[in-house]
Amino acid sequence: MEFLKDLWGFLKERKKFWLLPIITALLIFGILIVLTSGSAIAPFIYTLF
Repeated sequence: MEFLKDLWGFLKERKKFWLLPIITALLIFGILIVLTSGSAIAPFIYTLF
């Protein structure tokens, strides 16, 4: 959680709020790939990209 506090402090201090959607999208894609890597849904997810 310390990393998230530091990241939020950086974004707030430097006024880099435009990075939030990029970071969120990368996190969602990473979680999606990790969760579906061993399931039967994986081939269908990979065809989307």
